[in-house]
Amino acid sequence: MDTRIRSLVKSIVWRVTGIILLGVIAYWVTGNLKEMTIITVIFHGIRVIMYYYHERAWNRFSWGRI
Repeated sequence: MDTRIRSLVKSIVWRVTGIILLGVIAYWVTGNLKEMTIITVIFHGIRVIMYYYHERAWNRFSWGRI
């Protein structure tokens, strides 16, 4: 089972990758730095929280572990 801090760090690292990708796509679509920033910050802020709780929930199940 992962510790809470490990789940949090994994969430952040994964989101940084997604932030870069979504930022590039949002800027390409909108051509506006302010809109790109708003879209990216809101989307990934929500995703970090969702992923953290997703990981914690999966740690409650032993299914698929060796």
